[in-house]
Amino acid sequence: MQSSSAPASPSVWSAAQLDALFANPLPTAPLICASDVKPIVADTDLWDHWPVQMSDGRIAEVAGGSLWIILSAPRGPRPSDRHNVARMQLLWHKGDRWIDCGLLLPDDLNPGAREWSGAARLDPETGTVMCWFTAAGRRSAGGLTFEQRLFHTSGRLDLSGATPRIIDWTPAIETVACDGQFYAHTADAPVRPRRIPGFRDPYWFRDPADGQGWLIFTGSGGGSTHADNGVVGLARDNGAGRFELMPPLISGEGLVNEMERPHVVVREGRYYVFWSTQASQFAADGPIGPTGLYGMVAQNFAGPYEPLNGSGLVLANPAGEPAQAYCWQVLETLEVMSFVDHWGLNGRDPATDPVADRAQFGGTIAPILRIEINGNTTRIVE
Repeated sequence: MQSSSAPASPSVWSAAQLDALFANPLPTAPLICASDVKPIVADTDLWDHWPVQMSDGRIAEVAGGSLWIILSAPRGPRPSDRHNVARMQLLWHKGDRWIDCGLLLPDDLNPGAREWSGAARLDPETGTVMCWFTAAGRRSAGGLTFEQRLFHTSGRLDLSGATPRIIDWTPAIETVACDGQFYAHTADAPVRPRRIPGFRDPYWFRDPADGQGWLIFTGSGGGSTHADNGVVGLARDNGAGRFELMPPLISGEGLVNEMERPHVVVREGRYYVFWSTQASQFAADGPIGPTGLYGMVAQNFAGPYEPLNGSGLVLANPAGEPAQAYCWQVLETLEVMSFVDHWGLNGRDPATDPVADRAQFGGTIAPILRIEINGNTTRIVE
């Protein structure tokens, strides 16, 4: 395992690579059925979620369970509106129960208008939880905007009550600002229907080879001539809360608009970068992959990366229910978490069918899957 450094240029996820998936049967997740859709918080939609982890990527053990942060919104008529009012909620996973611990951050801490996805790390010696998150929009701005900024804050784990809490949050600090060069600004970029630019989803990672900390995130490549310019962005952790923006780690320019919720798993000396992409986010003039979990692998963190399974696809939603789950995260155990999106549609389109849109949006945690990794190949474990 070599020590980490920033890549001289991003590894490329190309149309030719993605094309390889059509030569073989797709790795398809099991169908989600009604018994799998179990609400956790009454009258609340829940979606993207991530664990409070240790610095080495293991899930932190807290009070006989684990803590998870999940995006939440009051259950409204149209599930797509949840992104406009999203807040982070804290859940305690103990045994087979998911227990609501309330909103994560105080009402006045986020400098944005909404709270979008991020990551969290626990220092077990001090009880300090570091939280990175996406501030979407600005609290002071009028109307709905899709500007995205990366922030971090820290709090103290409190186990004195019936459920765990994180308290005494510090003021939110902008982790690293978009430069408009490596990454396109999200404040003034044109927004196409269902396709927004990205500077979000921060995920902190420590390279076990040399202890260097990194932040990867969902980005849009700067200076691109292609409308679909999704990348896995990169920033170096220089210590004391200082981060330095770097060129992208992986680029899907010309292939895909979004490489969402990127994260890293290190296994047997190899670095696996995973992300989620929806079928609607692939470029119209190239191959279109299914909504699914994708990934690439390298011998060291800087790369070069090659797509897993030749194409990058790790698992897909079933062809008959192409929107049943989304935002997969591979854990250190190779368990795979996601949320129930639009399940049981039976061919209906939630974009044009408001009844199906509301009734078939799961808004809860999906059944846990598991994968097996063998070098540059993966398979779903039954």
